[in-house]
Amino acid sequence: MVLTHRLSTHTTTFPTQPTHPSAVEANEAIRALVDSRKGLEWTPVEVAAYEVLLIEWATATQGIGSGVIEAA
Repeated sequence: MVLTHRLSTHTTTFPTQPTHPSAVEANEAIRALVDSRKGLEWTPVEVAAYEVLLIEWATATQGIGSGVIEAA
């Protein structure tokens, strides 16, 4: 008997971006904020907004296989 490798017809794909709607929205908001301030000083209000968005993103990605346990 000769054993040969059989190719699986089932493939697993991993998303390049979070799939939870809240995570996607937070991620887009983070990118927009960072892009809008590129090369500029951030105000305390913008820093606080960024921190809130990071917390929202981290919360939304917990439990969907992201591996995020806690934000630093």
